[in-house]
Formats: sequence, structure tokens, C-alpha cells
Amino acid sequence: MSVPGVIPIRHEPDYRTSTIGRWRGGQFFASVTAAFPEDWSGDDWQSQKRWCAVLHRFDEAGRHLGSRIQFTGTTADGEKKAIDAARLLLAEWLGALPERQYQDIAIAPFEVRFEGALFGLVVEENAGEEEGDGVWAEFCPDDLAFSAPWNGCYDT
Repeated sequence: MSVPGVIPIRHEPDYRTSTIGRWRGGQFFASVTAAFPEDWSGDDWQSQKRWCAVLHRFDEAGRHLGSRIQFTGTTADGEKKAIDAARLLLAEWLGALPERQYQDIAIAPFEVRFEGALFGLVVEENAGEEEGDGVWAEFCPDDLAFSAPWNGCYDT
């Protein structure tokens, strides 16, 4: 089975997809997450792990309209402080979405790079797998994997 053009994502209150839904302008996926630059290396992972507020917006058909991403600090700077700052910022952004309702969404794969980190719903494939068996979509950097039967459920 191949990846559908629009991938359903189930809203789960009080869990990883608690801040997804619809607003007057379409759909949204919001989160507080940590991102590493794609080219990071070394033992000092705490200074590379950057916390951020993320708000992706989509039209009603699930096409990516734009993303708002802001880093709020690194784990080395103080993880709790960075997460709290990201949560406050995200609450402000979500509060500005008119007619916001938290619910299931369905969006097309997309990619955004911000300050060296990959964000988006990215199609992945394991070479050597039978056709369709090794195909999934990964929500980056949130580490949510969607796959057949494409019912909105995810693995972490």
C-alpha cells in the first residue's frame, strides 16, 4: 500500500496530538517539540537539542500554507525554561486562530527547514521491503510515524 495523498491524523486530548484541529482558515498542527540540526554531531547533545514552538497551517484540502517556528532555548540552557517558554508562545499563537476547534485533521506530506532542522510530514521508505510494506510518513521532529491502514493512529 502506498502513502495516500492526504494522511489522516487523529486528535488525542492530553497526548501528542492534543493541539491539532481546524480553524476558520483551514487546519493546523501545533506542538512544542525538540529539534536537532540535521548536521549535528559530537557528544554535546544538550547544546544541540533546541526546544521550539511550532504551528503548521493547512488549507481545507490539507495543503501546507505555512509554518511558524520559534526556538526558545536548548536543553543545556535549561530544558524546563525552554519548554515553558515554547508552551506560552504556542498558547498565544493558538489563541489567535479564529474559530479554533481541536479535532482530527488530514494533511498532505510537506517539508520545511528552519535553522538547519527538518520539520514536516515526510514520506519515508525502507529499501528492500516489499512494495508498500516499508513505506510510512514521519512527522518531524515530533517522531510520530503514520502507516497503513492510514487511519490516523501513529507510533512513537
